[in-house]
Amino acid sequence: MHVGTIDAADSAARIRWRSVFAAIAAISVVGTAMGLGAPLLSVILEERGHSASAIGLNTATAGLASIAAAPLATPLATRFGVVPTMLGMILLGALSIFGFFLAEPFWVWFPLRITLHVALTTLFILSEFWISTSAPPERRGFILGLYATVLSLGFALGPIVFSFVGSGGFLPFAIAMGLIALAAFPVWAARREAPHLTRGDTAEERSFVRYIWLVPAATAAVLVYGAVETGSYALFPVYGTRVGYELAEMAGLLAMIGLGNVLLQIPIGMLSDRVSDRRIILLACAAVGLIGMLTLMLVEGSWLLVAATLFVWGGVVAGLYTVGLAHLGSRLAGHELASANAAFVFCYGVGMLLGPQVIGLFMDLFGPRGFSLAMSLFFVGFIVLVTIRMRRRSAPG
Repeated sequence: MHVGTIDAADSAARIRWRSVFAAIAAISVVGTAMGLGAPLLSVILEERGHSASAIGLNTATAGLASIAAAPLATPLATRFGVVPTMLGMILLGALSIFGFFLAEPFWVWFPLRITLHVALTTLFILSEFWISTSAPPERRGFILGLYATVLSLGFALGPIVFSFVGSGGFLPFAIAMGLIALAAFPVWAARREAPHLTRGDTAEERSFVRYIWLVPAATAAVLVYGAVETGSYALFPVYGTRVGYELAEMAGLLAMIGLGNVLLQIPIGMLSDRVSDRRIILLACAAVGLIGMLTLMLVEGSWLLVAATLFVWGGVVAGLYTVGLAHLGSRLAGHELASANAAFVFCYGVGMLLGPQVIGLFMDLFGPRGFSLAMSLFFVGFIVLVTIRMRRRSAPG
């Protein structure tokens, strides 16, 4: 009996690497395709003479499609299975890319954006669910840190590919389609190890909105991350211009955010595995985010100090996503985890829409420093929310 208990514990602690590899490889090549497709589509619309506002409107459709798709991912996977649903979304994503190549009328690009990002959102939700179920609780932070690192590299590789192939002809579309189609191979290879979602689970009867509030520290963390990540990439160039940086200098600073993201996710994930309550790490990430924005206002005249600040800030703040996802996985399992994972991605989409609006408004009201003030507001709100929650949980009775 004692030996059997040890064997069971060893089995529970073992990482199912084939499943982890399948999910990470699938979503990473999709991330590379997204990193290639985003500038490709914008440049083509620009070359066709469309205004910046029209291009922005078409791009914003992606965020709305992601929010709309999030509640559908778990029901689809429950009905058809995780692997068949992922394979279907891979096919839909590849066909959508091909549609962009064929379609000349601008209005057709709106439904194509919707189908593409419904497919990508579903792939992200199910991949992250698969990764969470394949990692033992004590290694979940490490595995999700690995996932975040590889995904960040995929996103970074996309623009590099675009810089070589350009926007002319079918080649860039063929590469994007090929990358998305490539995701099918690791998913199919690990199909026997995919998690199963069965009907009749009591969790199915709960509304999707419930899952937003079920683990609020995780969903609030990813909302804040979606807001500050999207807001920083969208409006930091405006901020940098107003404080006197050249285009090349701003590009270098944005690269420092990405570099911090790539290098710090695994250490942060491993650190989160060593604490009993991952909310402590989430609070630390938000605190570093707040301190980083306050520091930015003090050192904005020095490129080197700003670069160092953004390196640390970008890497640690990205931990809100990585550790938030690990915290979600430590609290829930099975169908509830799948549904909560969908709510997690939904909140990220809300943050993507909210961040640029709030930060832009603050910059209009307070000038360049409105950028840091608005970012700080998001972090303060998160710190207050989680602190209140932790105190309520620890209070007697």
